[in-house]
Amino acid sequence: MDIQAYDDVILKDGRTAGIVEIFESTHFLADVGDGPTTWETIEVTLAEIERVCHRPDNPNLTA
Repeated sequence: MDIQAYDDVILKDGRTAGIVEIFESTHFLADVGDGPTTWETIEVTLAEIERVCHRPDNPNLTA
């Protein structure tokens, strides 16, 4: 699976996360939460990602 910066992804635990930094092709930094007041930045591995649900440069890719 190709994960790019600023992709929105669905995690296997059901949360939606926004990828904010890519460390390696399998390790990422992501924001999760309902909005700026509840966002939490977490480390995510490729194994924890179910799928990409939105990519900023691809308006046809949606949930």
